[in-house]
Order: sequence, then C-alpha cells, then structure tokens
Amino acid sequence: MTSKIKVDNISDQNDNNIINESGDVITVGAAGDTVAVAGNIVKSNALQASDGGNLVSQSGTTITLGASGDTISLASGASQTGFGRTGTVDWNTTPKTATFTAVSGDGFFANTTGSAFNMNLPAGVAGAIVSVADYAGTWQTNNLTVVPNGTDKIGGVNANSILNTEGQSVTFVFVDSTQGWINTMDSTSNVKGASFLAATGGTVITSGNFKTHVFTGPGTFCVSAVGNPAGSDTVDYVVVAGGGGTNRDRDAGGGAGGFRLSNSVGCVPAPTMSPLANSTGLPVSATGYPITVGGGGAAVGPGASNPGSNSVFSSITSTAGGGSKQTGGSGGGGYCGASGAAGNTPPVSPPQGNPGGNSQPLIAGGGGGAGAAGQNAPPNVGGAGGSGSFLADTFIGPTAPSYGATGPVSSTRYFAGGGGGAAYPSGPGGVGGAGGGGAGAAGATVGTPGTTNTGGGAGGSGANGGVAPNGASGGSGIVMIRYKFQ
Repeated sequence: MTSKIKVDNISDQNDNNIINESGDVITVGAAGDTVAVAGNIVKSNALQASDGGNLVSQSGTTITLGASGDTISLASGASQTGFGRTGTVDWNTTPKTATFTAVSGDGFFANTTGSAFNMNLPAGVAGAIVSVADYAGTWQTNNLTVVPNGTDKIGGVNANSILNTEGQSVTFVFVDSTQGWINTMDSTSNVKGASFLAATGGTVITSGNFKTHVFTGPGTFCVSAVGNPAGSDTVDYVVVAGGGGTNRDRDAGGGAGGFRLSNSVGCVPAPTMSPLANSTGLPVSATGYPITVGGGGAAVGPGASNPGSNSVFSSITSTAGGGSKQTGGSGGGGYCGASGAAGNTPPVSPPQGNPGGNSQPLIAGGGGGAGAAGQNAPPNVGGAGGSGSFLADTFIGPTAPSYGATGPVSSTRYFAGGGGGAAYPSGPGGVGGAGGGGAGAAGATVGTPGTTNTGGGAGGSGANGGVAPNGASGGSGIVMIRYKFQ
C-alpha cells in the first residue's frame, strides 16, 4: 500500500522551509541552507502537496523531485551539494586583470588590456574543470599564461601553456596524473554583434544601405566607429585633383586632374562603373581624416602655364592636371609644334590619367583626360580634350546630377576631362573632353574654363592679328567617400 502525505510546505524545527510549493514552483531549502541528496529518510513512496502534485516520490532507488510541469528551485541564498556537475562551469563575470588562481567548476574572463599575467590552475583532481576566455580581445598582444599546480601536467607535459590568440576561450578538464589537464574546448571565433561604420563631414548623401560624403572644398572626414565584422572598416573613395589652367596665344588644352577611385563596398557593377576603379577599398580607423580638394590652375598670360593642385584623402593623392606641355595627373597638350606632356605622373595603378595630344605649328593639341589621351591637332582644328572617366549615379546617390558632368554612358557622372586646344588664326578650337573639360578657342577668343568640381582641364585661348587674350582656369577637384552604414 502506498502512503501519501498532502502538504503545502514542510518546515524544520526552526520553522525554516525544507520544501514548499507556490503554484507549480517547488522550492527546496531556505536561505543559507545546503541542499544535499542523501539516503531516503522519508519512509513513504510519495510526498504530495495538497493539490495532489508530487513534491518527492520514489520508485526503487530513483527519487524524483516535483511533478510534470513543476519548476524546481533552490531558495535564495541556498547552495547545493551532491547533485553533480553537467560538464560546464559557472562563469565569474568580474574580469580578472592580474595573476589569479582558478577554482574548479568556475569560468573566468581574463582582461589583459593593461598587461600580460598568469592563471594558476588548482591542484588537479579527476573531474576538475576550469574555463577561461579573452575578455577584451587582447591575448594576441598581452598573453595569458596558464600555470599548472606543482607537478601537475597540461596535455601530458609539466609546463606552462601560453594563450596568445585574439578572442580565444578554452576549457580544461583534469583527467589523471598521466595527461593532467586536457583542453576539451578551444574557440577562436570571437563572435560579436554586427555594427557598422559611422562618420561625419562634408555633404552626406544616403542611398539604400550606403552613405556618400561629398567634399567640394577642404574639410575633415571624422570616423567615430569602424564597426564589425571584418571589412566594416573599409570605405570606397573618389579623389579628383584640380585641372590645369591655360595661357594666351594659341595655347594647348589643360590636362585633367588625376582621377582615382575604388569600388569594393557594394561593388557597383559594369557598365556604369569606371574600368579604372581599384577593387580594394581603404581601411579607416576611428579618427579624423583631413580632406584636401585641389583647385584648378589659374588663367595666366603669355609664356606661362599653371597646373592645378593635388587632392588628398588619407593615403590617396591625386596629382594636379598639367598646363600646356606640363606633366601631371593628365598631361597638358602641346603647342607650337611641341608634343603633349605625359600623364599618370607620378605613376599609380590603375593609372590616374593620360598624356596630352601633339600640336602643329599653329594648332594646339588637346589636354589628356582620365579616360583617354588628348587628341593630336588635325589641320586647322584644335585637338580635342581627352575624355574623362565615370562612376555610377548610384555610387553618389540620389543627388548625383549635382556633381560631375554628363557623358556618353547613361546613368553615370563624368569627371576629369581634358581641355581642347586652340586653333590659329580662325579654325575651330578643340572640344573639351567629357567630364568638365573646357573647349579650345578659335581666333582671338578665350578658351572655356574647366567645370568646377570636376577636375576638368581648361580650353586653350587663341590669337588673331596680334590680339591674344589670356588663358582660362582649370576646374577644381572633388573628394567622395562611400561606405555601408546599415
């Protein structure tokens, strides 16, 4: 016959609860008690609450606490013994910052930001378990050294073990005196929540998951957070230098400012992205990056040429466009029978520009552009400026038509076109290259300036009957920085 005791709680002689029930929650012990599993001292097969639910029941040598649907809990402040361990540790969430001795059954976070230190293992007892994790991701710089107790071993060797991998977490279990502590888990995944780069500066354009910061003059690109996972600290860039200015009297077209860009974040596809794009972006850190936007070369008088100015973002420098017969990002055209000047000077890869065109005695060559060389001067016509290069509207965002110039490829904006050469005495001047290049003059007229914030080269000014006006100015450059922000 099975006996049953129906109670709502059981108390000891001091009126402290031994077992009580509140709804479906059964609490074993009271604050300060140690709850241990020992021999069966209740001479009954079942101990039940007043609602008929089992508090304690026995079948053979198996003792069950609670019934289906119940929650078994220890009273606040109580501890347990005799229930054993499931193979895991209880984590101590106060990070260690100096040498300490581990306790079996506990896990520890080791913060070596300040310096390297040791974790001393406890005396080895079969079944002892200790875990440790890299708190701040600094073990690769400041190592954590694991020190065995006395003659105990780690993996069969009585020697220290050095943990030197960023984000590592390790669990050791003591097996026996032969192998000692054996590493049963080792993770280096260093899992983190995803976050994104955040920055300020310039005119910020948002398009989908991307932001583009546009600088039409000097400023600072201020990075406040680089985010994770890997690659979240990478930005793409467009850096265009100022175009070359021109002088008077049958002058050649000015060379376009150097044109440099990357296409790695989001990878805008062809055909709307320039083939000159570098496939590797630029990693940044949480700091300020001064931005230099190069001005266009000024219009000058006879016998002089005026290059533009460089544009700079971090390690990327685009070289100013050359005036007539001057090297630069793109070279200026030749005049009075001279050859055009070299572009991509100094050289970078992909190239930032092209050479200017050659001249005839009275007909000037076109300035080089980012996408093509300046045209050699044909008879009686100034050489055309070399075409600039382009980037997709989507790279800039919904206000793309505010920047750059139209060109032959739809849904794109062009930059860094070369200036057209002048013709003497009255033949037509060369057209400017797509991307802000100014047109060359015919007769005694002034060449067309390069377009502002395109890096376009200026058109050459002409002459007729002893009348020779001054030259034209090159277009200023631009800097754009693009990244994923969500």
